[in-house]
Amino acid sequence: MLTDNARGALMMMGAMAAFVINDALMKLVAVEMPLFQALFLRGLITTVVFFVIARRLGALRHALDRRDRALITLRVLAEAGSAYFFLTALFNMPLANVTAILQALPLTITLAGALFLREPVGWRRLLAILVGFVGVLLIVRPDADGFDHYAIMALMAVACVTLRDLVTRRMSRTVPSMTVALATAGGVTLFAFVGALSEGWVMPSAGVRWALSGAGLLIVAGYLLSITAMRVGELGVVSPFRYTGLVWALVLGWLIFGDWPDGVTLAGAALIVATGLFSLYREHRVRRAQARA
Repeated sequence: MLTDNARGALMMMGAMAAFVINDALMKLVAVEMPLFQALFLRGLITTVVFFVIARRLGALRHALDRRDRALITLRVLAEAGSAYFFLTALFNMPLANVTAILQALPLTITLAGALFLREPVGWRRLLAILVGFVGVLLIVRPDADGFDHYAIMALMAVACVTLRDLVTRRMSRTVPSMTVALATAGGVTLFAFVGALSEGWVMPSAGVRWALSGAGLLIVAGYLLSITAMRVGELGVVSPFRYTGLVWALVLGWLIFGDWPDGVTLAGAALIVATGLFSLYREHRVRRAQARA
């Protein structure tokens, strides 16, 4: 019989697998289709699925006040920015490299929470964040011509996701998660549609249609699994399993695209993961101490 933490860990690993496989499918689609069109068609699928789920859960009947509407609008803009920057980097960089840069998110969110929300962060976690950023620099290290343009795009995606999560923390706890998910999916789809107007429309082949359908469903599955995982298991136990996404990216990048990061990139990824795990461990200890007090 599995414990709640074991079920939560398995769900989190499943969520990370879903997200990374979605990324691999989108990278395959990039061979035939422009970025905005691919994002728009995938968005149509995710929006429809989230609408059906939100309607069944009664999330559409929830009335939002002006503050929450403004926060959701800002969250949609941040999500649209992250989708654009991330997919631009993904279409032009190895899958594992982009995924490794995104592993810095727990560190950036912790630092942003300390700076803007005045959340307590001890010197040990601040030191871990600094070491983690050294790992990021190892991945996006400059060559003779400076930093790689697409690596900067991946860092911009990290910044947008950090803003998105900060905004989410400011929302009222009564706002249903599915309401936020539906608004975000619809907003990003609209953003992609506007962008697609500047691109030549490409009729998707059967393979592309299947890939986009799979990517859209995988995003929904990853979202639902990650939420359920955090509700089933303890945060300090379940959260570290987010880093299994990097393992999926390494394997899929090698099997599908023939990419394998060099030693310096792997060392940078290891630094990011190690410091992220330490930061989560310290946060877990602080919360347990507060609970005992």
